[in-house]
Amino acid sequence: MTATIIEIGTLITRDLQLRGGIPIIAGTATSVRRIAALYKQGNNAEEIAADLDHITLAQVYAALSYYHANQAEIEADLAAQQAEYESLAELNSQKMPEKT
Repeated sequence: MTATIIEIGTLITRDLQLRGGIPIIAGTATSVRRIAALYKQGNNAEEIAADLDHITLAQVYAALSYYHANQAEIEADLAAQQAEYESLAELNSQKMPEKT
């Protein structure tokens, strides 16, 4: 029995039609950013693969490799996402009536 060889470079993709061109795990909508965020929260690759059961451990490692090779890009993306979250949270809190 022969194992199928998977080229590592095929595991991460970018397509402007998918999630605005951010790097994602090929064949999924799961972004490298999401994997990096879970990793930065203290999850290891095995835990991430178990929690996101639609991706394989190899795909998680590919995303982590991409993150480490392109850390400045992914960190900037995470910071932009956090800033957008905080901006929306602030807008939402301004719209909510105060409790008396």
